[in-house]
Amino acid sequence: ILIVKQGGQKPLWEISMQWDEFSEWGAKVSQWAADYHSTLRDRPVRAQTKPGDVAALISPSAPEGPHPMTEIMKDFERVVMPGITHWQHPRFFAYFPANAAPPSMLAEMLVSTIAAQCMLWQTSPAATEMETVMLDWLRQAIGLPKHFSGVIQDSASSATLAAVLTMRERALNWSGNQAGLSGAARLRIYCSAEVHTSVDRAIWVAGIGQDNLVRIPISGKLRSMDPQALKVAIQSDIAAGYRPAGIIACTGGTGTGACDDLVEVLKVSREFNLYSHIDAAWAGAGMICPEFRELWTGVDAADSIVFNPHKWLGAQFDCSAHFLADPASLVKTLAIQPEYLKTHGHDGLINYSEWSVPLGRRFRALKLWFLLRSYGLEALRLRLRNHVIWAVDLADRLKGNSQFEIVTEPILSLFTFRLVGADDTAQIDFVNRINDDGRIYITQTKVDGRIAIRFQIGQFDVTEADILFAYDVMCEMAV
Repeated sequence: ILIVKQGGQKPLWEISMQWDEFSEWGAKVSQWAADYHSTLRDRPVRAQTKPGDVAALISPSAPEGPHPMTEIMKDFERVVMPGITHWQHPRFFAYFPANAAPPSMLAEMLVSTIAAQCMLWQTSPAATEMETVMLDWLRQAIGLPKHFSGVIQDSASSATLAAVLTMRERALNWSGNQAGLSGAARLRIYCSAEVHTSVDRAIWVAGIGQDNLVRIPISGKLRSMDPQALKVAIQSDIAAGYRPAGIIACTGGTGTGACDDLVEVLKVSREFNLYSHIDAAWAGAGMICPEFRELWTGVDAADSIVFNPHKWLGAQFDCSAHFLADPASLVKTLAIQPEYLKTHGHDGLINYSEWSVPLGRRFRALKLWFLLRSYGLEALRLRLRNHVIWAVDLADRLKGNSQFEIVTEPILSLFTFRLVGADDTAQIDFVNRINDDGRIYITQTKVDGRIAIRFQIGQFDVTEADILFAYDVMCEMAV
């Protein structure tokens, strides 16, 4: 396509951003980012817009010609920022954090600049080899034995899906991908009600079906699945003609921080030769602190483990560390090699696209390298230990206030509580008042069928003063 000058005007490509202008705007955006983080406490945590407000400010069709960056940035402030919930806000106590430490963000800027597609070793040797080493750094940091290998997935949901697909193929003697599931044995997978809903979605996508996800009763302070009930359920299914395929356990479940007894659960897994997957998406980061590892004692016997460095460790989203005792089963499930993807003459290389559902892969390992080198493990441990201490202190403060009752005790930096004497509607109203106020952000969950208020500490820059501030806000809003 030829673009020619008409009437003395510049051609469109000269009006659009050039590289010299890019460097200028790159500096301006970096300054904007620093200013943004330094002023977060002055902003409401949750977006205060109503549905449709942002869309109404955006043109219904794309422009025919280029707009200058000064205009685009003004519109960014006007259109986008009012509709942003600030996940990097130090008073973000909802869900789990999606942290973005400064060195991690800088690494992502470099990754975006290089814009590599890292599906094969030969398409990005540095990305592949750094991923191998970074996952081994993390393996050592969280105390897993040497026989575990790692891969970076985009999210724990993808890691869980990969594990469920492996369970399926292994149980069907590797015939499901080729022959399909029609007429195949009816598979069963086991977990407790405390696992993340990504497990349900993985069951759907894998074609196993919601009815074949068996929920095992829980008990105890850690809300662990009952190993004896698990064993009975498996035996009953075998007697009924089902084919058990795998067990999904959790360390630090999303709702309350539930932790399964991995010693006993994995003993059952081995007894029935079932593939095991441990979802430690949030809590796994805490295992860089040796004293917290008692929560997943026995994890060494698992087949698959996932945790998200982008949650509590400070890595920019997305970055999910998936560890495998034997990656051969996963690769056998997912690897596909058309001629154009074969790396001739390089036998034994790792091509991580064979370890994940997507073929395309980003250079996610670089932000781990920047993060771990910039802070070192001990500085990261200090942050996590503080979060746990502050969560216990806050729970104790709430216990001492007659307006509140603790529902589940702190597990690491997560606990749940309620307004005393209030029904579920009043609990939700309390959460909404707090979030509409904007000074802090929390969410609710259900514990034994009743609404409870969920509080977690994990934002990278949170301070003890922010926690004390949150207590004051909750007391004020409870009146």
